[in-house]
Amino acid sequence: MFGTSGIRGTVGHDVTTALALSVGRAVASEGYDRVVVGRDVRESGDALLDALTAGLRECGADVLEAGVVPSPTVARAVPWTNADAGVVVTASHNPAPDNGFKLWSATGQAFDPEQCETIATRIERDEYGLGAWNEYGSIESLDDAPDRHATALRDAVSIDDPPTVALDVGNGTGGITARVLADLGCDVVTVNGHRDGRFPGRPSATDDQSTRVTLSDLSSLVETTDADVGIAHDGDADRTLAVDDTGTFVPKDVLMALFAREVATDGDVVAAPVDTSMIVDDALAAVGASVSRTRVGDVFVADRARRPDVVFGGEPSGAWIWPTETLCPDGPLAACKLVELVADRGPLSSLVADVETYPIHRRSVEVTAKAAVMDRVRERVCDRYTDISTIDGVYADVGDGWILLRASGTQPVVRVTAEARAESRAEQLTTDAVAILEDAIAAPP
Repeated sequence: MFGTSGIRGTVGHDVTTALALSVGRAVASEGYDRVVVGRDVRESGDALLDALTAGLRECGADVLEAGVVPSPTVARAVPWTNADAGVVVTASHNPAPDNGFKLWSATGQAFDPEQCETIATRIERDEYGLGAWNEYGSIESLDDAPDRHATALRDAVSIDDPPTVALDVGNGTGGITARVLADLGCDVVTVNGHRDGRFPGRPSATDDQSTRVTLSDLSSLVETTDADVGIAHDGDADRTLAVDDTGTFVPKDVLMALFAREVATDGDVVAAPVDTSMIVDDALAAVGASVSRTRVGDVFVADRARRPDVVFGGEPSGAWIWPTETLCPDGPLAACKLVELVADRGPLSSLVADVETYPIHRRSVEVTAKAAVMDRVRERVCDRYTDISTIDGVYADVGDGWILLRASGTQPVVRVTAEARAESRAEQLTTDAVAILEDAIAAPP
């Protein structure tokens, strides 16, 4: 039921008001007595939020309703209001026909797998603590949540020479970024700024090649307005991507390297998932810092970021975490941090040019029996390589590169990733990894 980022699926098939009611009932029945809720701009969100709220109250939870806001606004509001949990009705960067639910703990961190499992089990067993007629929870509006989020964003950065910023809101909830940057003195121009749950301006995407296409309007806006940086959010504004002052898309691993290098000093640690490029390791090594790798998913990055030596965490998906500010991926915060970086360090294109990149290859292979195949993949990789990690899939470090074979959490595919410092070596590692996977698929069960 739960993927790496909550529950997502097609409305009317996977995601229904009946499911929303069940999620609310399950959360309240697990003892989360005070819950912040909100939603993104999707047209199905209104009815789903009503059903979610009904389920929460029916099982005794008091509800604080933030309305249509970014996911990080809800996540931050949980500790602000001494709530026990938060739920956002959102499918994040998924297309308009989808919706879903993302759950937040009392710390503002996403529910971990164990917490998600308890909710899923209650739903599957239909076990709820339904209240009597006089035991329903209350509901009140949390109208000040966006203002409080905006104040936190302004306080998190210092921009002495405000640049011109082009912002692609993606028709979602990320308009708070334009508001805060304008308050900080930036000249902000926007595209796809009006809220529309059909997302007519552009689709969201997760891979670099697709993102280069979907952010073409932002690139053009940067070029025509002479903006110093271009920033884009997904539908619920938990992610931030960028184009530089020439209108060129900034690869997400490069953006992570820039963020990490800016905050880390000697002895510091940055949390990142196993599929993160070596360029982040190299950028941090230059300042005496290091990478601690986690499972894929911002919840695992956030969990590692709770350690006192971790100063930053991120995923190449565009989710960035500054643990001294919040344990949730906060797209508007990342936008403000990026603008601060450009104002302090100079043109983004120059900063990007200073980051040495390496060839990285990614493939997806359709697999039906993923668990059995990955067991055989693990055996074969362990037989062939020595420096192995199995925290998420199978990762092998070969010195001048690495390979990762990992089953998708949402699709019937195994993803193959390989990176090396030379193109020929990356191609060879990719060929070897695919051969290992194909051999595991062909082997008798």
